[in-house]
Amino acid sequence: MKCIPALCRKTVTELCALLDGGQITSVEIVQAYLRAIDARDGDVHAYLETYPDDALREAAEADARRALGQKRSPLDGVPIAVKDNLVMRGRVCSCASRMLASFRSPYDATVIEKLHAAGMPILGRLNMDEFAMGGSTENSAFGVTRNPWNPDRVPGGSSGGSAAAVAAGMAPAALGSDTGGSIRQPASFCGVVGVKPAYGAVSRYGLVAFASSLDQIGPLCKTAADAALVLDVICGGDPRDMTSDPALARPCAGREMQDLSGLTVGLPAECFGEGLDAQVRAAVEAAAGTLRGLGAQVRKVSLPSLPYALPAYYVISSAEASSNLARYDGVRYGYRAQAYADLDELYRKSRQEGFGMEVKRRIMLGTFALSSGYQDQYYLKALKARELLRHEAAEALGGCAALLSPVAPTPAYRLGEKTGDPMEMYLGDIYTVPANITGLPAVSVPCGRSAEGLPIGMSLMGARDSLPLLMGIAGAYERTARVNEGMHPYDAVEEEARA
Repeated sequence: MKCIPALCRKTVTELCALLDGGQITSVEIVQAYLRAIDARDGDVHAYLETYPDDALREAAEADARRALGQKRSPLDGVPIAVKDNLVMRGRVCSCASRMLASFRSPYDATVIEKLHAAGMPILGRLNMDEFAMGGSTENSAFGVTRNPWNPDRVPGGSSGGSAAAVAAGMAPAALGSDTGGSIRQPASFCGVVGVKPAYGAVSRYGLVAFASSLDQIGPLCKTAADAALVLDVICGGDPRDMTSDPALARPCAGREMQDLSGLTVGLPAECFGEGLDAQVRAAVEAAAGTLRGLGAQVRKVSLPSLPYALPAYYVISSAEASSNLARYDGVRYGYRAQAYADLDELYRKSRQEGFGMEVKRRIMLGTFALSSGYQDQYYLKALKARELLRHEAAEALGGCAALLSPVAPTPAYRLGEKTGDPMEMYLGDIYTVPANITGLPAVSVPCGRSAEGLPIGMSLMGARDSLPLLMGIAGAYERTARVNEGMHPYDAVEEEARA
């Protein structure tokens, strides 16, 4: 087995310094990552497609700009990979679904435009749960992604390909999307940093819709400092997305906090009850102790409506998915059944054959929740629960800079372990959905490892405009705890290769 190039161990921040110092070129960085993908992706399957020619061309252009002193951004020349639900002009965007297996986008998503404007070469598109519906990246129509720490474990989902690529040294940074925890849970399972910005901080234009009132784009990186750099590229208002809020585009990079004196961090009591793995609890409580050691006050708070967040999320998200996915009818674009007797059968067979089981399950759940006689009973009650949780979160954050909780109830579980029990799979979102329901920013930061060596993540959630502060807290914790120092997935691969 081939070793991972040394450059692929570097953080985005370190790559920027090497580029600025003239010690390395963007072409050399891209070449190193293409070699890493060749060495590891056969085992992990994070990528659905790579763009070597375009990435090398973009890297050469970045090198030429640097030689002339004309770099576009601090990240000019640093490559990135993107989840397969972000459209790129002329490229396939399949959402890991048979329904869109051959769909090529006629335009770029806003975040793709921003990556190009910043001079960041795009390495390829990454695997995911079909239409972002799932928590394990086992629902892709093009094969499962494996956790780089243990190939028998899931990487999380739905942005599992994004998390696995960064963890395995196959991308220095990646973009994912988060509807109910789809950035933060895979970040936790794979031992990387994942950020869900506040709703409206990043334009959703060009993100294939799952649940439009919940979806948000964010980065997955090795460190909080790296994620802050990427956030500064992708955040900002966009007239093509009427839900985007320019006021939320506050600089995150460079905000290093030496201590947390004067800050209060809340521990929601409802996040530390039944169902939480003892190792996860211990890791998050130890992280609370580290924050205390940095000067923060840590106290218990309460979100009484938290038990209602998960059912409310699944009603709202499934209802919106039912509406958004109605456009895939076999007529305008996407998969079309080959044999049908009439228009009704064309619709029915195209959707039966084009969608996977989990997508069908959510469409049926959402259609039921919106149907006559049930809308008041389910959908409207879910909206009321959402407002109640928003109120409680605002009250808790009125006296706290951030709320600290687990990201997931357990470390990464085995492939196939939960595919036969959707309810068990859905319970894995219990600590992540509140940030989506309330529209608040949240960041997942590695905070420990299980007895089996699997990563464990903690969540920091803050007020709507608090993302720079959250990234500062995450960075301070990271520099003190040094959880990611030591063994990495690619170290184990190289030891095996040397043996």
